[in-house]
Amino acid sequence: MSLTISEVDKVAALAKLQFSAEEKQKLADELAQIVAYMEKLNELVTEKIAPTSHVIDLKNVYREDEVESSLTQEDALKNAPARRHGYFSVPKVIG
Repeated sequence: MSLTISEVDKVAALAKLQFSAEEKQKLADELAQIVAYMEKLNELVTEKIAPTSHVIDLKNVYREDEVESSLTQEDALKNAPARRHGYFSVPKVIG
């Protein structure tokens, strides 16, 4: 399948790109090769293959939630480089 320069112009406009005449011709040739390669997929017989979203089975790897006691305020601030009035103290970054 051959792509025209006007089709390359449409794709370039959608992507907000600008190309020289040489680049457009090169892109037309390269895109035509890509489309031709993708058309080979139409030759595959896929009627008996179930649709999948992943090639391998995925399992949920999360552990079960367990209720535990939380840190005390003192434990949470134990390694803080600076604290003030029982909270983390950080430099002011917004004027």
